[in-house]
Amino acid sequence: MTTNEHDFSISRRAQLTTWIGGQMLRGAGYAAILVVGFGLVLTVIWLIGTLLPEESRQAPDPNTWSSLAVPGPQAIALA
Repeated sequence: MTTNEHDFSISRRAQLTTWIGGQMLRGAGYAAILVVGFGLVLTVIWLIGTLLPEESRQAPDPNTWSSLAVPGPQAIALA
């Protein structure tokens, strides 16, 4: 019987390769959780939007920038 029961005689390079692979899988898992969470948030916002009355969807745009006039070519040439 050996003194170290956990010694599987794996080379240092194989240990490092296994560790790197585990780190990459952990990062991919975190990214997957983030993407799925973002998708769930968007789904909840969409579901809330479908529950709103039809009049709220036909309301004018509340964005104040959309009411600004774009200067024509003459106004740009005079400036």
